[in-house]
Amino acid sequence: MARAASKSKAKSKNKVTTKARSKSPVKAKSSLKAGARRAANSKRGTKAAKPPVKRAPQQKPIDLYFWPTPNGYKITIMLEECGLPYNTIPVNIAKGEQFEPEFLKISPNNRMPAIVDPNGPGGKPISVFESGAILQYLGRKTGKFYPANERARVAVDEWLFWQMGGLGPMAGQTHHFRNYAPEKIPYAINRYVNEVNRLYGVMNKRLADRDFLADKYSIVDMACVGWARGWEKQGQDITEFPHLARWLDRVRARPAVQRGFAVTAEEHGKVDMLDPQVQAVLFGQRAR
Repeated sequence: MARAASKSKAKSKNKVTTKARSKSPVKAKSSLKAGARRAANSKRGTKAAKPPVKRAPQQKPIDLYFWPTPNGYKITIMLEECGLPYNTIPVNIAKGEQFEPEFLKISPNNRMPAIVDPNGPGGKPISVFESGAILQYLGRKTGKFYPANERARVAVDEWLFWQMGGLGPMAGQTHHFRNYAPEKIPYAINRYVNEVNRLYGVMNKRLADRDFLADKYSIVDMACVGWARGWEKQGQDITEFPHLARWLDRVRARPAVQRGFAVTAEEHGKVDMLDPQVQAVLFGQRAR
């Protein structure tokens, strides 16, 4: 009797199901699929697990060998713009720390800045020296501020090499002969002040119809801003170059640029550039 009752109930249920199927085939199929999933999960004893979220491995910070100079600031600005973690390792050039054997393994030209990236190509560490090469490397690494498009990249490279071979060295010589040389040599001062003036004129014309040197903000602007902001020490009148002045204000207003310029070294403020011992280290070196 119990079996008969069970069969009777089963038939009754089948009838209900059949009626439901005939009225709404879509809902019935959906119900069957949901039931199958519940049955499968019930057999496993657990709910369907979501696939684990893959997290990018946390990058180790880049080591930046640094001193607060226009060339050093190029890299702090780029690192800040890219949001890359980094450690600053001061290289006190007034004490000759740039000639230490360990540093020369990284920067054989005994000049900072230099970097060691523990997350280099193939996941292996790489060291890079020369500020322009570092900017290009970081641009390729991050895909930021250094365009992949060849035509756009050529424009960036042109103006980067212009800075590396022109604005930086000429402004540096101007600083030296106007501010640090123990003997004031009018010819040398005029020579470099005039050349910087010419270079500022080139920048001013370039910026007459664009916001940035290579059209879009790039590593070129980072390379130039540290030198251009020292126009007074270079014997220049910025009002003669209105487009350059607007560009300078525009770049310096960027938060990452401000953070980059805020990076310093504890001993930097103690350096007396007119100290003969300091000048012997900075300006009296010959081949070793």
